[in-house]
Amino acid sequence: MNPKALLEQHGIHPRRALGQNFLHDPGALRKIVAAADIAPHETVLEIGAGTGTLTGALLASGAKVIAVETDARLLQLLPDTPQLRLLHADFLDLDLAELLTPRPWLCVANLPYYITGAILRHLLQCRHKPRCLVLTLQQEVAERLVAGPGDLGLLAVSVQFYGHPRIVGRLRPAAFWPRPEVDSAVIRIDVHPQPLQNVPDEATFFRVLRAGFSQRRKQLRNALGSGLGIRASAAADLLDAAGIDPRRRAQTLALEEWAALARALRDA
Repeated sequence: MNPKALLEQHGIHPRRALGQNFLHDPGALRKIVAAADIAPHETVLEIGAGTGTLTGALLASGAKVIAVETDARLLQLLPDTPQLRLLHADFLDLDLAELLTPRPWLCVANLPYYITGAILRHLLQCRHKPRCLVLTLQQEVAERLVAGPGDLGLLAVSVQFYGHPRIVGRLRPAAFWPRPEVDSAVIRIDVHPQPLQNVPDEATFFRVLRAGFSQRRKQLRNALGSGLGIRASAAADLLDAAGIDPRRRAQTLALEEWAALARALRDA
């Protein structure tokens, strides 16, 4: 049964505040599950089970699914099977390492677009990391995540520090009900077991990153100085030590250059 008919049958109206746009297109669901390359021994975490269309497709693949749903009204719509563990919770409140250790896992989800960044950070900063993420996002956000130097934002650099993102499909609004006002894309992020960049520690790397992007329209020596609470001349010295022109702007730096800047801050 499609989401519209199912919700009407139970007297449930979608909540815009929760970003509820339910994916129902069978072809899109098959492509999403195929993109995840789910192995029989793996556990799949689904964020926002909704009406259960993606949940059902994941279960049909033979996966063991942990589905998280914050809307209590929708719990009655989800399958009752030993393969499914259903959690009524706010995903951002979950301790993922405790929930998923020691089993290998991945995440497949149609994300609520208004908290995409927070969800990505929670997934990628987990101590027990997923093998990959296959996520339906707003197309504009997906395109920003796969951008290269010259058009990089804070979220893109953060994601690329932890893994390799690529767009594996695009979805039109008609694939959802209610229809969103924007196009969507499916992105796969292959997560590195350990970051590939040589950094002193993650805290130093992200301190530098946030400082650099704190005023992205300014030259890095000014943005970095303001963000780190140091003089612009000291920030210029850090950039020189990292081999970076202090006149450049944050969006032009490659991941390797941010790592070099974090090492320069440690050495200073």
